[in-house]
Amino acid sequence: MIHAVLYEPEIPQNTGNIMRTCAAFDVPLHLIEPLGFYLDEAHLKRAGMDYRDLVNVTVYQDWEDFAGKNPGTWYFTTRYGHQPPDAFDFTAEEEIYFIFGKESTGIPKELLQQHRSNCIRIPMDAGARCLNVSNTAAIVLYEAMRQRKYASLSFEETLKPGILK
Repeated sequence: MIHAVLYEPEIPQNTGNIMRTCAAFDVPLHLIEPLGFYLDEAHLKRAGMDYRDLVNVTVYQDWEDFAGKNPGTWYFTTRYGHQPPDAFDFTAEEEIYFIFGKESTGIPKELLQQHRSNCIRIPMDAGARCLNVSNTAAIVLYEAMRQRKYASLSFEETLKPGILK
């Protein structure tokens, strides 16, 4: 199974966008504290996280809590990576976790150093520092789904069918 992991997310709207992507791809979402927002109902609605009920979300106290409970292969998205997402093979049957860093500082460099061979970078113009974390999550999760031939995903509109025949 494929998982999305947000390391200390700070902006609720980004987390809401990633929740929507996770709902569309049927991917569990893991949130590593501290969070820059509240997960109560009122704050979720205000941040546009109306997909909360469609996503399996687990919250962890810190990186060690997450790491101790989630064996598998971890991939870290970072501007310091040297390989694009399609350079990796995401078709393995094992648990795969894509870790996305906090908006202000990303993933701690010490953690990236420990996993250098699994650091992913989205290729972009040399003058661009980075993409928004929710865009990065969508790109990386889509690549994983593409490699898996979109297994279990629908190619048909089911909510509002019938426009194109």
